[in-house]
Amino acid sequence: MHWAQKIANDLISNHPDRQTFVCASGISPSGSVHIGNFREIVTTYFVTRALQQAGKKVRFIFSWDDFDRFRKVPAQLDASYEQYIGLPYTKVPCPCGGHTSYAEHYEQEFEQALGAFGILPEFIYQSREYQSDRYNQAILHALRSRGEIYDILMMFKTGKATEEDRAAFYPIQVYCERCGKDTTSVHAFDGESEDIIYSCKCGCYNTLHVPQASNIKLHWKIDWPMRWGMEQVVFEPGGRDHSSETGSYNVAKVMAKKIFGNQPPYYVPYEFISIKGSHAKMSSSSGHNYTPEDLLKVYGPEPILFMFAKYQPDAAFSIGLDEDVLRNYTEFERYRKAFAAGQLESEDIRAALELTLRNPADAEAPGFSQAAALLPLINWDCTLLQKLLNQDGGSGGNEGLFRQTAERAEHWIREYAPHKLVTVNTSPDRVLYQSLEAAEQERVMAFCGLLRTGFSDEKEFMQQVYAICHDADKKTMRSNQKSLFSILYQLILQQPEGPRIPVLVQALGKERVLALLDF
Repeated sequence: MHWAQKIANDLISNHPDRQTFVCASGISPSGSVHIGNFREIVTTYFVTRALQQAGKKVRFIFSWDDFDRFRKVPAQLDASYEQYIGLPYTKVPCPCGGHTSYAEHYEQEFEQALGAFGILPEFIYQSREYQSDRYNQAILHALRSRGEIYDILMMFKTGKATEEDRAAFYPIQVYCERCGKDTTSVHAFDGESEDIIYSCKCGCYNTLHVPQASNIKLHWKIDWPMRWGMEQVVFEPGGRDHSSETGSYNVAKVMAKKIFGNQPPYYVPYEFISIKGSHAKMSSSSGHNYTPEDLLKVYGPEPILFMFAKYQPDAAFSIGLDEDVLRNYTEFERYRKAFAAGQLESEDIRAALELTLRNPADAEAPGFSQAAALLPLINWDCTLLQKLLNQDGGSGGNEGLFRQTAERAEHWIREYAPHKLVTVNTSPDRVLYQSLEAAEQERVMAFCGLLRTGFSDEKEFMQQVYAICHDADKKTMRSNQKSLFSILYQLILQQPEGPRIPVLVQALGKERVLALLDF
């Protein structure tokens, strides 16, 4: 059983009377949301799909933690942004000047990418929630319970608790009314008047009436369990950093029970994703990352979703934009074809595809590897690509799919695989031909003879090509066939591999190929 289906079954079993299953995820818009963060939302997405397949009503929420403080300036931004540290993300200027804030810039960037995947959660913007007074009673409750909250926090710390620290502890952060930053200290809370007194490093000293305040935020480990109860969340995943013995989740689940009186949600820890060849953790602020938008320039949405669906959430994996792209596409295309034909044996892979494919009846995209091999040879001509692949048993006449595949293949080759920018020889390579053994030269000449006669049936033509290399010893025959193809590619393309021979001939034209092979 697929991991998402198992979680869905557990949720249904744990909540037999539940009418609506609220599944949550959330991210702070500290910069471009990368594919490591993407695992947060895609894990929840697969569970919601599995619940819907089981006939359950689902509310899929995604919280933008945009009332968090701006902590540090990302590597790609001007150092002048240092002046905004301490403000909530919604009060930091947009990096490009086209949005109302820093938060909105990165929120819209990610939301647009999610739309391409068909992932359409209900977005909740925590800056709006906090400033709407929706949480003010919960903030008051936390202030009244601050001693108990301190005790819970100290259960998970190695430091010694003191009565002095307990008395001075407040579970909130205040954004200053004068400078807007969180460089503040709370000095007192009066339970009767429901007022707090705070001061700020900017010199501000003020009293706030909590029920009407719009500049107070609960600390993360209190904020998280408060929202679980507020939204009635039954499932939420979390990264490995939240999942340790003393991590945020274990603290928050105690807070949920003892402070807010609600059950914590079913929790699944997920592992981080790395960039192939790098051991560094992906980070929005460092710029060391791939974003979903980066991947969508190379992959279609479904192959990306399949990459995430086939791994257990606690399994680490890396993503590379090198030759792995061809391997990932080939694997996905093979499984999708078997799935469509009802010939897929693996139950887990079948379930992963059911969760991944938005409409399994849609036409299949043309093979990415074939497209990538042919496009440089035909000057990136998408119309000719479509004609060649359809002649080669391609996927019908869906021009849109061909164009998307061609654009992704071209982007991949130009940005990540420039060695695929192959060129056709302009004249016969006599030096290479003369270096061949006599038997190898004879096979090249025999291939030219077959080519002159022409072919209408590709299968029959390839059988004749294989026959050129006939040998009583099957191992020797296979070696001869492999050698012949490598020699042909080198004589035509200056490299030992390329598109399938019949497609290559169709792309370049028989006369041009013969001009390079007939010595």
